[in-house]
Amino acid sequence: MTRPYVILNAAMTLDGKIATIAGDSRISCEEDLDRVHKLRASVDAVMVGVGTVLADNPSLTVRRARGKSPIRVVIDSFAKTPPNAKVLNKLTLTVIASTKSAPKRRLQKLRAKGAKILIAGKKEVNLHRLLKKLRSTGVRRLLLEGGSTLNWSMLKEGLVDEVQVTVAPRIVGGATAKTLVGGAGFGEVRRGVWLELKRVKKVGKCLLLTYRVKGGKGAKKAG
Repeated sequence: MTRPYVILNAAMTLDGKIATIAGDSRISCEEDLDRVHKLRASVDAVMVGVGTVLADNPSLTVRRARGKSPIRVVIDSFAKTPPNAKVLNKLTLTVIASTKSAPKRRLQKLRAKGAKILIAGKKEVNLHRLLKKLRSTGVRRLLLEGGSTLNWSMLKEGLVDEVQVTVAPRIVGGATAKTLVGGAGFGEVRRGVWLELKRVKKVGKCLLLTYRVKGGKGAKKAG
């Protein structure tokens, strides 16, 4: 395989929301947070979109389990990551995946904070090219932690191999609240990405569903 094995992991409410209309994304139960940190410790890199960095300011490190923190990868086409973002602490390497259109001054500030800049595209990050570059640097297993727009892009491009979703026993509603997968979406169900259920497990008060991605007619084949 010319790219890493990709695991999409997320927590959502029963009605499919990964955050409320106010942006509250504290959905996982304590037991599931422990699981997520163990999962992070088992991969080579963890990846999020810049929207997640701006909204949640996560550190993306391993704190609730034993093991080494993975490389952090931020998809950031225009270098919008704040220089004081937690992902830029020096606990582990951070890769900012950006484009030729990103302001050079912003990229320089991120480099000054210790980030490694990978240019993979002109105006938007070419995910296929990025994953190939990451694989060439030794990243064999990659954890995708969203948000919803990046989840859509990765699934649409056929770049996800496994999906782990924790369903919390909550319903929060909200027409504009973010769902597990956003983006443009497929117009027909038959064109969607097909999944094969591999495991169901109760984690605290939540339910963990693990799927293998089979791919759909609307999704591109992974390469």
